[in-house]
Amino acid sequence: MHYEKPPHIETILKNLPAKPGVYLLKNRRGKIIYVGKAKRLRNRVRSYFTAQADGNGKTLRMRDEVEDIDFIITENEVKALILEETLIKKHKPRFNIELKDDKRYPYIRVGWGEAFPKVETTRRIVNDGSRYFGPYSAMWVVQKTLSDLRKAFPYLTCDREITGKDDRACLFHDIKLCNAPCIGAVTRDEYRFMIQELMDVLSGRANDVQRRLVNEMNTAAENLNFEKAAGIRDQLKAIDFITNKHRAVGKSMTDHDVIALARDDRDATVQIMFIRNGKLIGSDSRAMDNTEDETDAVVLEQFISQFYANSANIPRELILPREVEEARILERWLSDKRAGARVTIHVPQRGDKRKLVGLAQENALESLQMMRAQYEADTTKHETAMAELQAGLGLPRIPNRIECFDISTTQGTAIVASRVVFVRGAPRKSEYRRFNIRSVSHAGSDDYLSLSEALTRRFMRWKNAVEKEAELSPDGVDKDETWRLLPDLLLIDGGKGQLNTAKAVLDEFGLADRVPLASLAKRIEELFLPDSLDPVLLPRRSEALYLVQRARDEAHRFAITSHRKQRRKKGMASRLETIPGVGPKRRKVLLKHFENSIDAIRGASVAELSAVSGISKEVALNIKSHLD
Repeated sequence: MHYEKPPHIETILKNLPAKPGVYLLKNRRGKIIYVGKAKRLRNRVRSYFTAQADGNGKTLRMRDEVEDIDFIITENEVKALILEETLIKKHKPRFNIELKDDKRYPYIRVGWGEAFPKVETTRRIVNDGSRYFGPYSAMWVVQKTLSDLRKAFPYLTCDREITGKDDRACLFHDIKLCNAPCIGAVTRDEYRFMIQELMDVLSGRANDVQRRLVNEMNTAAENLNFEKAAGIRDQLKAIDFITNKHRAVGKSMTDHDVIALARDDRDATVQIMFIRNGKLIGSDSRAMDNTEDETDAVVLEQFISQFYANSANIPRELILPREVEEARILERWLSDKRAGARVTIHVPQRGDKRKLVGLAQENALESLQMMRAQYEADTTKHETAMAELQAGLGLPRIPNRIECFDISTTQGTAIVASRVVFVRGAPRKSEYRRFNIRSVSHAGSDDYLSLSEALTRRFMRWKNAVEKEAELSPDGVDKDETWRLLPDLLLIDGGKGQLNTAKAVLDEFGLADRVPLASLAKRIEELFLPDSLDPVLLPRRSEALYLVQRARDEAHRFAITSHRKQRRKKGMASRLETIPGVGPKRRKVLLKHFENSIDAIRGASVAELSAVSGISKEVALNIKSHLD
């Protein structure tokens, strides 16, 4: 369908300046639905309204809502990036990629500007002469680190004015968690020397501190001052625990953040690992919203601009899994935030840094799977999704049972239909089924005919199940239940053509009034309903849309998986077809015996092959000679 630009939009596009800046797309109510930056506003904004944009579902959905376009010219691209981030945070446009759960990471603050510096936790970095160490992934990590530090360096925690002339110290001095400068037990210089060594340990320079303490402990032991030697030994143990509890990644990596991305059809998770002074001090995963139809590079760019906008600590190098188009602009922006100290973006191809990217990638995948598992276990979201879906589609009842069908085919071969079932908003994989399509010639493909065959076979099984008593297995499980139960919503992957095909099948079985039907078109995620000219567009961030998308994506994944298995099986079988004496029957027996593995058949001895039913020694010799 060709897109016709409204006249007033055409006028705006023709008059956009070829300068850097930020553009704001608005809907008919004047609400900002997207904010973007551009090196040349004219080229970037016009790109949304060209034929090349038709293949991007997100662009199509956004373009259909645009009624007005504003823009702000900036001095350069870095200023445009800063303004874009500010406007996104202010307006939260529905089509922009969004970093979820924005938060500040905890740090350890040492008040070095004070006469007797205190050590405490904070989530804000202030230019007040203090020293900051971090970031850490969670506050409990900081508190545990401070607890260990205090055993080695008994620093102040009270609010006393330190004069060195107090009559008595507090309880912390008695339990050796404060060296009591308040009563003059240590001087100001001695206390600050201790805090300096504490900062050396946090900075990864513990070796000099440890060497000094070892010499001091040995001297105390030689002088028979065993109590002092034991106290220093405990200090060394605490320092050793602090320095070894973080994974060492290399002395050359002093101030780096490693970033990786994992995503599926809808969700995306970014993993970030904080490396300071050769040690991995923390790792965290962050979910990204509105990432569908965007490239990995764009998602990474948006993560970097949003994550570091409020970050209290900018590393000297970001390590990424792939190149990003605006790397040089991001480097200039990050360098400005780091008070002019140069920041680089690096994409390693080999070595330790590449291994760290791989480690971050594994963690990102684990986080993504955990996020999906948590959603599937969230019954409140499921109930919301089903209620929204009933209202949005005008269903006669809550769609507790949704069946979704998809067709997978490549060049007309191994055509497979898949059916997935969602019960109360969650996938029920025990009821997933595949249909190997037989009615379509392998010389070509016909999605409508394939879908018709799959649905006919599905509802023929329903008919057979209700016409006879359900057969019960020994454990009392109803074998026919998956076919006898009718869906509260039959969802088809496709547009009006697929919808009409499915409706014809329902009419044939007299189910048109009993089984609600809808098809979900990928183009702009619109839902088509029988006897309705206009499609239904569910709210972009609704749980209902998420539910039907997940069902559609799961059906597609299941069909593709089956399709690949069929093609592999056909490939294995074709290698056996040319062996003299191996016909279809023996080929089937061999593949079953060796679990569909040509490698297992090739590796089997003549005796093992001839032990297979129907395989003589002569045929076994032919198999060995042919495959070897």
